[in-house]
Amino acid sequence: MVWELEGVDAVWVIKDSSISAAFVDAGAAEFFLDSWKNRKDKHPATCVPSKRIKYTNNDAAKITSFGSALGPDWATGLLMKGKSDHSSDFPIQLELNCEVKRILTPKEYAAVFGTPTESWPVYVELTNGKHFGCDFIVSATGVTPNVDFLQKTLPAGAFAVDGGVTVDDCMESMVKDIFVAGDACTAGWPFSPHWFQMRLWTQARQMGAYAAKCMLAKLNQEPITMDFTFELFAHATKFFGFKVILLSLFNGQRLGSDYEVLLRMTKGVEFIKLILKDGAVQGAVLIGETDLEETFENLILNGTDVSAYGEDLLNPDIDIDDYFD
Repeated sequence: MVWELEGVDAVWVIKDSSISAAFVDAGAAEFFLDSWKNRKDKHPATCVPSKRIKYTNNDAAKITSFGSALGPDWATGLLMKGKSDHSSDFPIQLELNCEVKRILTPKEYAAVFGTPTESWPVYVELTNGKHFGCDFIVSATGVTPNVDFLQKTLPAGAFAVDGGVTVDDCMESMVKDIFVAGDACTAGWPFSPHWFQMRLWTQARQMGAYAAKCMLAKLNQEPITMDFTFELFAHATKFFGFKVILLSLFNGQRLGSDYEVLLRMTKGVEFIKLILKDGAVQGAVLIGETDLEETFENLILNGTDVSAYGEDLLNPDIDIDDYFD
C-alpha cells in the first residue's frame, strides 16, 4: 500500500526488524527500500505489460459497494494521491520492531499526553513510546482463518492449532461432504518436499479450483489425483513496482540452518537469492525482470545437482536459461 500512495505522509509501523519480513529477508528488504528512496517516479517495472489473468465484472455500473481484491492489482482504478507537498524526500516514516499499543481519541490523547501541537482525528501510541496523530489508520496484521460460523457445525477436532479447518488431500474436512479451501483451511496431508501452505491469494485460488474438482469427482464416484500446483510452492506478485517470484523453500523453510545461499543484486534493477542444499536448488527469490523463474522451477523439481557450477550459477555473463534448456 505504501508504494501506491502519492502525496501522503505516512508512518509505517512494523513489528519486525525489516519490511515485508513474511516474504523476504533483510537483504531484499533493503533492496526495496533503497530503490524506493531513490525513485524519481514509479519504477519502470510498473509499465511492463501484465501477464496475469485478470477478472472483471460484466456489469460494473451496478456495483454500489466494494470489497477487497485479489493480488497485486487491488489498487487499479483507485486514486491514491493526497495533497502533501512532500517536504521530505522520503515521506514514509518507518518504525521498526514495534507495534500499536493503543488508539486514542483527541480527548483521550489530551488526557494522557496533554494538548497536542496539531489537531488530528485520531492518535496512535506505539510500544516504542512514540505517538502520532493521523487522519486514519490501516491495519494489515496478517491472516486469520475466518471460521467462526463453523464452530457450531463442525466438531472441535475438525480445527487445527492455527484455527483453520483441517482438510485431507481432497480438501474434505473430517465431516463428510464438507469441503474447505483457501485461508479458512489447514492442509492436513503430507506435503511434497517443495510445497508448504502459506495463506496467500494464489494458494486460495488454487485450492478453490482443486476443491471444486474434488467435489465433482466424489459426486461422480471418480478417482482424482493431487493437483500439480501442490508439487511446488510458487507465488507471483509485485512489491514496490518490482515483479516478485517466490519459489519453493524460498527462505529456507524446513531446512534448518544447514543450507547455502547464493545472491546476485543489481542496485535498482534486480535481486536474486537461491537456496541450495546438498548441491540442489531448494528455493529462489526473484525480484525484477529476471526471466529466470522457469529455469529455477525446473532445477528445483528435477533435483539437478548444480554444485559443480558454484557461484557461476548466478554469473550475469552466463545465460543459464539457455544452458539448462
